Amino acid sequence: MFAALGGAAALILGVALISSGSAEAEGQGEPREAATPGAQLTDAARKAGASEHTGQGGVEQEPPKAPRFSNTTCWEELERFNDTVTLETFRSWSAPLLGVKDPLVREYLKERLAELIGNDEGRASEVLGWAREASPAEFKLLMAGLRGSEAMGKPKVAAQLTSLGLDERLDIGRRAGFLDELKGLPRLEPAALEKLAHFAKDPASGEAGWVTTRAIGQVMKEDFQKTGNVKPYLDKLFTIAAESPDEPVRYLALEMEMHADAPLDAQATERLAKILSTEGSENIRQVAAHDLSLAQDKAQALEIYAKAFEAEQNLCVRWALFRFAARAAGKDALPVMANMAMTDSRFQGNYQDFERLYASGIVDFDRIWFSLPTQDPHGCLDPGH
Repeated sequence: MFAALGGAAALILGVALISSGSAEAEGQGEPREAATPGAQLTDAARKAGASEHTGQGGVEQEPPKAPRFSNTTCWEELERFNDTVTLETFRSWSAPLLGVKDPLVREYLKERLAELIGNDEGRASEVLGWAREASPAEFKLLMAGLRGSEAMGKPKVAAQLTSLGLDERLDIGRRAGFLDELKGLPRLEPAALEKLAHFAKDPASGEAGWVTTRAIGQVMKEDFQKTGNVKPYLDKLFTIAAESPDEPVRYLALEMEMHADAPLDAQATERLAKILSTEGSENIRQVAAHDLSLAQDKAQALEIYAKAFEAEQNLCVRWALFRFAARAAGKDALPVMANMAMTDSRFQGNYQDFERLYASGIVDFDRIWFSLPTQDPHGCLDPGH
């Protein structure tokens, strides 16, 4: 029955076992008619009440209440659902099954909806239309089905998701749900990227702004790995990092570059230098120091590290500038690191550790880092710091 549902072996077994058990308990029943699930629950339920519908002499009495929609009923109905459901009937037919709150049934519904959508932009668009007013549980199912379909990466779907996410007539929570789905796209068109970045830095965007920033960063990583395209995304992320009034959003905008691990050109490097000199959050200055280590021009990066260290007063930000200078330029960073240790004597022992490790022939920063006596000599990695 579920041969087309990859990974649904447990589901098949469950249906088989329950259907078998029902047959043994009820005996030989009448053949079921092809009808909408929920219109008839079980033949056994109807037969159980048949003798009570009429009293002595054939006088009709009040029919009994409908049987409760149980897990067993759900599994029994699922076979018929699978064989006859269409996209047009999916929403109404899935409602009683969704209400059972069985994780296996929900997983099945998600995969079945993805199959029904397929690679069809029109069908994906119809599902997005349903999602505007869907209940939270149904919204989650619709988005999961869309996410699993082949149509997810289609331009029309991306455009509609963006439009719904930026629709001010919708609740901000619902908008955040649409915007979150953008993270699964293979790329973002320039016009959509411009709109999303503008929204992300808007003070009124709230949680949706954070979700949008994350989506931009995740699409950037995907696009960069496949095509090498990173500049338009970085430009928008650094704009968000410089202009958003929300500190978590600014932090995330810079953190997404760390996940992509994309090289920085001279313009992007200068933008990070400005963030290091103007950003009020110590945590954000630390992540900016990390990003700077990806600069293509190592000499430019070392100059920025040295200048930022001189002006910096926070110990933990200085520690970030010190160690990431080594990540940026390797052994060539030692002269700059030596000057840093002269400026702040607390770093003299750290400098000696780095100098010793480079002298031993180690050149890879990760090996240098894990060969240090401690990665947290100044207590900066303690969450409670």
